[in-house]
Amino acid sequence: MAWSGYQRFLAVMMVVTGSINTLSTKWADTVQAKGSDGQVRTFEHPFLQASAMFLGEMLCLLTFKLIYYKTRNTGGHQLTEGNQNFNPFILMPAAMFDLVGTSIMYVGLTLTYASSFQMFRGSIIVFVAVLSTTFLGRHIVKREWAGIGCVILGLVIVGSADAIYQTTGESKGRNSLITGDLLIIVAQVVSACQMVYEEKYVQGLNIPPLQAVGWEGVFGFSALSVLLVVFYWTPAPPHFGHNARGTVEDAIDGLVQISNSPILMAAIVGTIVSIAFFNFAGISVTKEMSATTRMVLDSVRTFVIWMVSLAVRWQVFRWQHLIGFGVLLYGMAEYNALVPRCRRAPAASAPPASARHADAGDAPDSDPKPDDDTQQLRPEV
Repeated sequence: MAWSGYQRFLAVMMVVTGSINTLSTKWADTVQAKGSDGQVRTFEHPFLQASAMFLGEMLCLLTFKLIYYKTRNTGGHQLTEGNQNFNPFILMPAAMFDLVGTSIMYVGLTLTYASSFQMFRGSIIVFVAVLSTTFLGRHIVKREWAGIGCVILGLVIVGSADAIYQTTGESKGRNSLITGDLLIIVAQVVSACQMVYEEKYVQGLNIPPLQAVGWEGVFGFSALSVLLVVFYWTPAPPHFGHNARGTVEDAIDGLVQISNSPILMAAIVGTIVSIAFFNFAGISVTKEMSATTRMVLDSVRTFVIWMVSLAVRWQVFRWQHLIGFGVLLYGMAEYNALVPRCRRAPAASAPPASARHADAGDAPDSDPKPDDDTQQLRPEV
């Protein structure tokens, strides 16, 4: 069935805002601005950026409330359908998983390419499948295992290209790329825990998704605000802590850099606004179309991020990345049953003799009977 104009609008919004979210975050990591000590340095504040993301998720709750109060007397809106009588703290553990996973991912993003960051996020399929069999009792069929195998192979190809091939004058070193890629994989383990928790404890409550994202943003932003104070006084390990105080996170230094650079301000605002619209569009795509459509659009987003990263020379083109992305994309499609297959059609059984000769006596049937040895192939829908 052809997409309606509204569905096409949602699809474009999801791809565009999702791409802007990753690209604006990476863009901020490349901007240099004067810090609180008067020194000009590159903006490296992953935990501050994570708090900006949670602020964007909080906007989803504001959007939900506006839609709810505007449509409550007119039958409501599809995005507000669901249970309103629940304890918001049921979402607290999910928000903490999101906090840890997002923070680790943003640290990894400062060390690797934006395209590799997006591709390695696909590894979440592997960890969700493993955790689902353990905690949800789910059975993974052969097709899904085949998809998982292709995802792993694609990630190995991409990771090997980052680790082995280096170009003279490249902005990222080998150790930086490997560390960044590994951190993103670790973050997907945490994010998989979040998804399994939500499926086990939250899904049955029928909470409107936009409201759930908003509450997770509230809890995540609140907890991270407290952690930013702790990180302000915590010495950073070697090779980290590139801020005025040399601590895990110097939020004041980051805010001063943002205030001193309009470009940096635009990148951070882009992160906040894009994550809000991306969540809205993603939830709407799942409701209006399907979860598999959302997966396909997310793959398109990965391709867009890769092309933009090449265009602005944040990385160089490697054909190994292209092969890895293709294998990864095939694995995700296989896992979600999007790859068509051919199967044998069941052999047509002959009608009973009494029925065949009821009107024609013992005369043979005028239509030839199908041969039992004839095999017919047809695509599986």
